Amino acid sequence: MKDISLQILRLSFIIAFFLGNTSLSWSQSTNAAIEGNIFTSEGKAVVGITVRIDGTNLITSTNETGYFRFERVPSGEAKIVITAVGLKQISRVVTVGSSPIPPVEIKLTQSWNEIQEVLVNGQQNSYKVDIPSTSLRLNTPLLEIPQNIQVISSSMLSDQQVLSMDDGVIRNVSGATRLEHWGVMYTRVNMRGSRASSFRNGMDITGTWGPLNEDMSFVDRIEVVKGPAGFMMSNAEPSGIYNIVTKKPTGQDFNGSANLTLGSYDLYRASLDLDGKLDKTGKLFYRLNVMGTKSNSFRDFEFNQRAIVSPVITYKFNDATSLTFEYTYQRAKMSNVGSAYIFSTEGYGTYDRSLTLLEPAIEPTVINDHSAFAFLNHKISDNWKLTAQLGYFKYNMEGSSGWVNDVRSNGEIDRYVSIWDAESENRFGQVFLNGTVKTGIVQHKILTGIDLGSKSYIADWSQAFNLDDEDHVFNANSPVYNNFPDGVVPTFDRSVSLSIRGAANLSTQSYTGIYAQDELGFFDNTFRLTLGGRYTWLKELNYLSPREAKRFTPRLGLSVSIDRHSSLYALYDQTFTPQSGLMRSGETPKPITGNNMEIGVKKEWFEGKLRSTLSAYKILKNNTLTTDPDNSGTEGFVIDVGQSETKGIEFDAQGEIFPGLLAVVNYAFTDSKISKASDDPNLGVDAAVGARIPGFASHEANASLNYSIQRGVLKGSGIYGGVTFLGDRDTWTWASSAAIKPLPDYYKFDSGLFWRKDRVSVNLNVYNLLDTYLYSGSSYGTYYYYQAEAGRNFRLGITYKF
Repeated sequence: MKDISLQILRLSFIIAFFLGNTSLSWSQSTNAAIEGNIFTSEGKAVVGITVRIDGTNLITSTNETGYFRFERVPSGEAKIVITAVGLKQISRVVTVGSSPIPPVEIKLTQSWNEIQEVLVNGQQNSYKVDIPSTSLRLNTPLLEIPQNIQVISSSMLSDQQVLSMDDGVIRNVSGATRLEHWGVMYTRVNMRGSRASSFRNGMDITGTWGPLNEDMSFVDRIEVVKGPAGFMMSNAEPSGIYNIVTKKPTGQDFNGSANLTLGSYDLYRASLDLDGKLDKTGKLFYRLNVMGTKSNSFRDFEFNQRAIVSPVITYKFNDATSLTFEYTYQRAKMSNVGSAYIFSTEGYGTYDRSLTLLEPAIEPTVINDHSAFAFLNHKISDNWKLTAQLGYFKYNMEGSSGWVNDVRSNGEIDRYVSIWDAESENRFGQVFLNGTVKTGIVQHKILTGIDLGSKSYIADWSQAFNLDDEDHVFNANSPVYNNFPDGVVPTFDRSVSLSIRGAANLSTQSYTGIYAQDELGFFDNTFRLTLGGRYTWLKELNYLSPREAKRFTPRLGLSVSIDRHSSLYALYDQTFTPQSGLMRSGETPKPITGNNMEIGVKKEWFEGKLRSTLSAYKILKNNTLTTDPDNSGTEGFVIDVGQSETKGIEFDAQGEIFPGLLAVVNYAFTDSKISKASDDPNLGVDAAVGARIPGFASHEANASLNYSIQRGVLKGSGIYGGVTFLGDRDTWTWASSAAIKPLPDYYKFDSGLFWRKDRVSVNLNVYNLLDTYLYSGSSYGTYYYYQAEAGRNFRLGITYKF
């Protein structure tokens, strides 16, 4: 495969060289640029409004000064079109010739307050995002990128009242499922046959456990990149990544919102979002998000409390340079991790949803999570931009985890609780350069950069206490709590520092990566060839076992515009990422290597208001890890099953069908199997060639519709409906026996009502409308374990915008 990759790259460079240096009689662009500013009737800058050149793929949005710019506009008459939901379309025609075009100034007839209301309402009703964030480094519209990238906008999060990453957010993306082992503490997303790497603002924060999952109060959007993204982002899984983009100052004078949310299971939540300027010169901006929440659960004794503060400051030195500092603090106090597990010899869903094995007297788990960023953006010229950013993450946890020693057919369960103290520290440094240049008839979009990172994680699981004995029996059929052996509530000894207690469980990693990419555009940028690659060096220590590795991973992409609203693409990409884990033999798991081959078509419908993506892919992943089926008790060994092959088809559609009706529809077929078995002696029959990889569903479909009445006395009112289906589901992990019960198909229906007028909005969402008993899980030796989801529940949110 390596030889094939090199041959493909050599051939691609030869083709690019030939096309770029041969004189052909193609119609050429004048390489003209159009720039300008958009103002309100009072002369205030309009921020974040969409601007495009009609009849082309050129689209952008205004920055904090109302400025916009287009490069390489074709000769002739160019029609500049300004659009926003709730704003009458505005256009301006300019002539593109050999002479420079003077700046275009457009003054809207609406006042600043009217434009603010239009933009706020537009953001609430915008499901289609055209441009990725700068943290993805790609200076290209999503329609033209040769990869399946989906964006979960702030509008979707708001309409569905999503509160955190463990809260159903991934139903907005095809093929993404959540492995819910860790409750509200940590989110693991699976897609395309393996775990998706987690990123925040373009930095790879993926860890074994942690950092603490993100609350949506400080999140602007979530970008999901399907397939390898390691060529530019970091060392990532071949399945893809999800990138959390946090809220930044917009540069407006002042705006904000306050929200109160009440809900089932004693949910009380308040949040505040403030955005504005700190000085009269317009150089210093701020964004401040604060949130506090407290809730219980449908399971007895389970609770979650969280507080967040996230200030962001931006200083604009001039029109070319800005510096942003961001800090987020999350504090969580919650019930024992693992409290959601239920165990039974009979199968899944055998007990009432409210059953818990948690003891209410067990001390809570407390997490303090800090993250800090610094972003420097410098515009070197009209065609070149330099970005440098630093990231720091610090995570500390003191708590415990629950599990069982034995499960019997009469309902008796022998439980235990073990200490789980942990600490992680991550540091990142990234510098990258984006530029455009033209050679002959070829347009180049250059991306190059360096990526540095170091991660460490240490944990203590060394202390454990039995919660039951022969005289103090717990029976799930008639549970009795606070019945401890000897009447003593378990407490843990923390007199010795975590660095000593967890020394044997220390995991560290440091890496350096350099990458470069050239997107070559031919025939007025209707044919785009992407050539890129990354070279990565890394060192790591896992469970006292050191290792070094290095590898080059190439990337080849092709995107062709059929017309201004549709494109075809093809992609070949590779990945390389280390793995942590402890094998029974004492060996350290080998790094993941893999490649992705993908083709797809992207199309915009209804005059560009809705975009769909249809893709087919095949991923080969080497050194696939899974839980050792011979584990017992507290053992957490993994085994290498060899090479997996994942094939699939995915469809996504997001946007507006007609005025007032917004839709998110997706479907994924996933076929993930072992293609080559490893020589691991612990490999069981369940992990033979042809066996399915656990943790996925062959069929996944989601649909969400949101309709808002456009006129009349009910204007601003509307209804929301959503459905999720998972078919032919696999369990979490391989079983130790072939004769196990399969998971049933999964159906979940949600609905909602909303009302919006002026600056006030009210949302009522009802989840699991049919009150279906939903769960997932797996077999474990002689019994089953599973986690149930909440029955019918609601959230009522009231928001006021300043």
